[in-house]
Amino acid sequence: MKALVFAAGKGERMRPLTDTTPKPLLEVRGKPLVAWHLEKLAARGVREVVLNTSWLAEKFEPALGDGSRWGLRLHYAYEGPEPLETGGGMLHALPLLGDAPFIAVNGDIWCDYDFTALPEAPAGLAHLVLVDNPPHHPEGDFALLPGGQVLPAGESRLTFSGIGLYRPALFGNWRTSIGAAAGAELDPPRFRLAPLLRAAMRAGAVSGEHHRGAWTDVGTHERLAALNAQGLG
Repeated sequence: MKALVFAAGKGERMRPLTDTTPKPLLEVRGKPLVAWHLEKLAARGVREVVLNTSWLAEKFEPALGDGSRWGLRLHYAYEGPEPLETGGGMLHALPLLGDAPFIAVNGDIWCDYDFTALPEAPAGLAHLVLVDNPPHHPEGDFALLPGGQVLPAGESRLTFSGIGLYRPALFGNWRTSIGAAAGAELDPPRFRLAPLLRAAMRAGAVSGEHHRGAWTDVGTHERLAALNAQGLG
């Protein structure tokens, strides 16, 4: 199995730290955020990981090398000077990810989720890991039914963790799914993943699970400081 780590964002809310360091390379407990993901992916049996890059792209390879220290082979997929968002970034990386299901994870989160718990393949087009809604996102993203189906709306919504398992077929009709969204006309296109996921949810093709452990979207200086103050092991 292969994996994609989203690492292209500018991390504007984390300036001035991200003026010189991409957010996934900011350190938590002595190692870059992205290194936590690479360790978990390697433990899952992943052997090839694609990092999509844009902002400060030149910083990644000197910091992470070829991935051999984790038993991985890293590929760097440069998106250009402007990030392509999650949907455009995943589409851009598909030639490196191949035809089989793959894991994707946001490079700017910290989570104690065990990637070995992910299924070998999603039952439909995607399988998402959802978490309790954090204080900064109380309304959540998606609804999880008792049987594991994920819906775009409903009671007791949860927050998407940024960890998922996907089939490339999710992008089979991506232009219809995103409609006339700004950026779709660009080459390469720039768009978010959420509209594709919601379209797949309406077709009953997205499953999910509720992770009740630790999770942080490292989007502010305060959240980064709080993580570094905790004993993460």
